[in-house]
This record gives sequence, C-alpha cells and structure tokens, in this order.
Amino acid sequence: MATRRKPPPPATAADLTPPATPSLANSPEQHEIAASKWKKILSVSLIFVVPYLYLLLFHYKVESELKRSILINAVVSAAGFVVTVKLIPVAAKYVLRRNLFGFDINKKGTPGGTIKIPESLGIAVGIVFLVLAILFQYFNFTADSNWLVEYNAALASICFMMLLGFVDDVLDVPWRVKLLLPSFAALPLLMAYAGHTTIIIPKPLIPYVGLEILDLGWMYKLYMGLLAVFCTNCVNIHAGLNGLEVGQTVVITSAILIHNVMQIGASKDLEYQQAHAFSIYLSQPLLATSLALLSYNWYPSSVFVGDTYTYFAGMTMAVVGILGHFSETLLIFFLPQVLNFLLSLPQLAGIIPCPRHRLPKFDPKTGLLTGTNDGTLVNFFLRLFGRMTEQSLCVSLLVFQALACCFCFLLRWFLAGLADYLTNLSRCRTIKSSNLVGCKDTETSMIIDEMLRFIHVGLIELTKQ
Repeated sequence: MATRRKPPPPATAADLTPPATPSLANSPEQHEIAASKWKKILSVSLIFVVPYLYLLLFHYKVESELKRSILINAVVSAAGFVVTVKLIPVAAKYVLRRNLFGFDINKKGTPGGTIKIPESLGIAVGIVFLVLAILFQYFNFTADSNWLVEYNAALASICFMMLLGFVDDVLDVPWRVKLLLPSFAALPLLMAYAGHTTIIIPKPLIPYVGLEILDLGWMYKLYMGLLAVFCTNCVNIHAGLNGLEVGQTVVITSAILIHNVMQIGASKDLEYQQAHAFSIYLSQPLLATSLALLSYNWYPSSVFVGDTYTYFAGMTMAVVGILGHFSETLLIFFLPQVLNFLLSLPQLAGIIPCPRHRLPKFDPKTGLLTGTNDGTLVNFFLRLFGRMTEQSLCVSLLVFQALACCFCFLLRWFLAGLADYLTNLSRCRTIKSSNLVGCKDTETSMIIDEMLRFIHVGLIELTKQ
C-alpha cells in the first residue's frame, strides 16, 4: 500500500540556487526495481490455467472456428505477458522521473519502508491490454460483424476508466467523486448495448413468480451501470497489501474463464456461445497482463499498481460479465468484495469516522500486522485469525477469494440439480396419487429413489458445465 508523496513546499530564495549534481544512486534513470518473479507467478497460476485449458481442449467439444479464435487470443495474450514484463521496468523510470512514487506503509520503521516505490504502474498494463484487444480484431471480427460495435464500446469504456484512474492517481480525487467516475466511463457500453434486457428466473422460484423469463427493460441498463460502479470501486477498496489488488483480479478472471468455457461446452445455442466467447476475448488478455504485473507487485512489492489498475481491472470484469450475460454469477465471484463493502459501509456513509488509510498496524520488531477496528476484510481477518505477516495475510485472502469462486460453481450445480429433483418428486407424487404404475410403494423408498436421482442429475449437470 502506498502513502502519497506530499507536494513540495513553496520555493524560497535558497531553493533558487543551482542544485548540486544528484548522485547516481538517487537518479531516477539509475533506479533499478527488483527482478520480476514471473517464474513463481506462472507456476502458481497453473492451478487455474490447467483446468481451463483442459476443459477447452479436451473435455468439451467446442466448435472448431470458435476454438481457433480463442486459441489465437490466448497466443496474443501470452505475447502481451512478455511485453508487459519488459515494459514495467521502463515505465517505472518514467513515473519516478515525474515524482509518482509512494512508501510502503506496511513496512514503516524498517529499511523497506524508506524505499521510493514507483506508483501507477497500472497504466503500463492497461496500455498493453488495449493494444492486444485492438489487434485481436484483425483475426476475429469482420467489418459487418454484429459484435464489433459492442466490442469497441467495451474498449472505449475500459480506456475511459483507465484514464480516470490515472487522473485520480495524479490529482488525488476525493472518494465521493470516485463513486461517480465509473458511471461516466460505462456510458459508451450502455449506449451501444443491444443485447437482451431479461433475466432468467431460477427454476425453484418459477412456481412462485409465475414466469421463466422476466423483462426488466430500462431497469436492466440501470443495473448494468450500477454493476460497473460496484465492480470498479470494490476492487479499489479491497486493497492495502502487496499483491492483493492484482491477486484478486487474477483469481476472479480465472474463474470467469472457466465459467465461460463451461457454458460454451454445455450449450448448443450459437449466439449464447458467442456471448461467452466474447467474454473470453477480453478476459485472457486481462489475465496475462495482470500476471505480469503481479510478478512485480507480489510481496515484497517493487511497484505499486495505483488506482489506474484497480479501476481498469474492475471495469474490464464488469464489461465481460455484462456482455457475456452472466452478471449475476459475476456478483457471486465478487463475494469477498461484497463482504468488504458491507463491512466498510458504516465508514463510507460517514456514520463512523473514516481515516485516509484503513490499514492494519505494523510492528517493525516482529514484522506482524495487527487488525484495527476499521471496517475492512483485511482487518476482519486479522481480528478473526490473529496477527500474521503481510504475505501470509494476502495469501489467506486470495485463498478465500478462490473458495468464493468455487462456492459459486457448487451453487450453480446444486440449484440445477435441486430444480430437477423437485420437478421429479412432484411428478412422482402425482403418479402415486393417481394409483398409476411408476413409483415405489412406500413413501420412504420413494424419497430414497428421488434422492439418488437428484445426486445423479447433479453429477450430470456438473459434467455438462
């Protein structure tokens, strides 16, 4: 977590004298950030990447042209990873030259707390992402493609949000204004959106609602705008540790990719497949460039991502959820961020005093963090599990993020199986009350039979997805 560098005081007469030649050690041109941890990051990322590639290449029979486009996008994204790893050290020198740096608060009182760490390096990631996404149009979209308008609108919203994030890093915009920034950035996407405005009612609720599909009309676009605001800001406030902002993005994006390929493999609807493939085209470059940034931002961090990255990543995930038509699932992936928002709400609403940095207390003697009474998930974990190092705390939070994504997949599978179970149980009771053949003679054996059928259906649904 960076603490902003305070602006210099007004110049005095003494300041007008020619300064001494700076030493090479303090010159931004001579500043060398720590080496990238890309080998370590790629090794850990295999936990998410291998299941995704297995589902895409072997488990599901994905249409050949669609698979070809996804693989081309993956190759372009891999090249983006290499470019980003090389670009970040170069960009770090330029931001230091403009005095965009910070000090690590969680290392205050140690030698690491006095190092000037370049800030706003999310701008390098965002630039590479946009270049990759634009170049990919050459391989996949034609001039008359139905998806081209929404694709470019999505890129416009992402670019707009990245620009506003960089403005925030430079001008230090008040947080109340930050809440409104994503609303403006989402306008290109909302104006170009030509998809459906309906939601599918979960099967167990259909008998109570009386509808399978509900058209929300203009309220759906309002919901999309609010989703963009939430995703962008929730990544920004769930922060404060080396690697946490980028790490949560990597975990959520990996879950998005797995979800998309599962939906493509389970559906025969071409338009439905294209919607999820559209999401993959933006998620793979986001994952690749974020992994490159994480290789520098992981503990001990040698660069800070800044609001530029958190806004850019949040808007990108909101865009893929909206245009991929799985915004409800996306919210479950964001479960830790929702909890963090609920914990933060009293302070954000001004009911409880809100300090500038709601970070835990660092003990330089032991190197451990202690939770404070501030309403963040970071402090809540420390109060719940006790003092721990910054790296251990970040790993714990990312594991919790991964468990939340796994819970989302289990919830979808359970609801699908439960719906079929209730349908079959109702049918069986109807048959029995009519004294027709087809059900067991006793109520107990009927329930056992239906429970086994429910488990069987659930396993089938899990395999299909």
